[in-house]
Amino acid sequence: MRQPPSRRKKTWARRAVGAAAALLAGASAALAAEPGAPVAAVAGRVETLADHARLVFELTGAVKASAHLAVNPARVIVDLPEVAFHLDAKDGRAPAKSRLVKSYRYGQFAQGRSRVVVDLAAPAQIVRAESEPAGDGARLIVELAPTTEAQFTAAAAESAAALARAEPAPATAAATPAASDKPVVVIDPGHGGVDMGATGKHGEQEKAVVFEFARALAAKIEAGGRLKAVLTRSEDIFLPLNERVQIAHRNNAALFLSIHADTLAEGHVEGATIYTVSTKASDAEAAKIAEKENLADKAAGLESKQDVEQVGDILYELTQRETRAFSAQFSQTLISHWKEAGSLNKNPARAAGFVVLKSYDIPSVLLELGYLSSEKDLARLTSVDWRDRAAGKTAEAIEAFFAARSREARAPVKLERPQ
Repeated sequence: MRQPPSRRKKTWARRAVGAAAALLAGASAALAAEPGAPVAAVAGRVETLADHARLVFELTGAVKASAHLAVNPARVIVDLPEVAFHLDAKDGRAPAKSRLVKSYRYGQFAQGRSRVVVDLAAPAQIVRAESEPAGDGARLIVELAPTTEAQFTAAAAESAAALARAEPAPATAAATPAASDKPVVVIDPGHGGVDMGATGKHGEQEKAVVFEFARALAAKIEAGGRLKAVLTRSEDIFLPLNERVQIAHRNNAALFLSIHADTLAEGHVEGATIYTVSTKASDAEAAKIAEKENLADKAAGLESKQDVEQVGDILYELTQRETRAFSAQFSQTLISHWKEAGSLNKNPARAAGFVVLKSYDIPSVLLELGYLSSEKDLARLTSVDWRDRAAGKTAEAIEAFFAARSREARAPVKLERPQ
């Protein structure tokens, strides 16, 4: 006897839920079985209840969590031992009806440490942040309740004071200084770890897109044999903005190239853009992009520090002026080579106050590969063939830049004959 349609739907739903639970349990067991593997998060969700909200992660084992509040913007920051997040790329979005949680992100914060950052839609207090047993694994629960703006601000200030007294700076994955007699090019894949950067409409993450491009570019540079390539990060880990610049200094870099792929509200805008540093942005869009990128530290729950290079002598001024001239020269060289890749923005040469470009003695440029918000750019950015071709053109531009500088250095100085 056939079941009525409504009962058949319910039966199918129960089977689907059961199958999903079995799949999750199997995945958890497989991940937990790997020797030496960190605890893994295999699912995440936001539960919205009448008077509070819960952020729940399904884990393969228990972890110790500590949570605190932060302002500007309002966030809850949850620190964990190292956790491997095996979640769907679209995880991180709260339900539309959520009144407390706007979104959340997760990832590696430093060596042996992971972090979850919750963006708040309204002032909240932390009810609890702990893991509890759940089947063969555990469940991390971050429970939040509404509070007043004044109470939230006071609690965040108390958290900040306590952290300033007790919390050491995050141990970063600093690149080992390159032992090379070749000019060193430091390639900086933007974002990483808990700082995911921009997100495409299908769940593509900027941190992953730019990392794959940076690796392809480093390989092209190394294959040329005349330059040494160093990546600021060789894994999916968070790096503070100033640490990226310090890695360039420690490696005696002759060129610093930061790689990004942002999003814009205007989905029709496409193509690569090359930025140099400037105290005044070249246009409103450049100012917005720089403002967003300069908030990368806050996106990871770390308060940004102003850049350290504030030397005020004449040698500094002259060096900075020369460095910015070389940056502009490389920008134009890169634009001329990217024309052959066929994906330049209609206004490709721009400038703004990017923190990662403020080294006074290293020519520095930020390459915006394209926009994840553009369907055309997204197709390019996720294409292995396009990545290989574009990385090749970028490597050619870098080679051409150093060749031109070498010719300039060898050129004889012309002295005027005294009258």
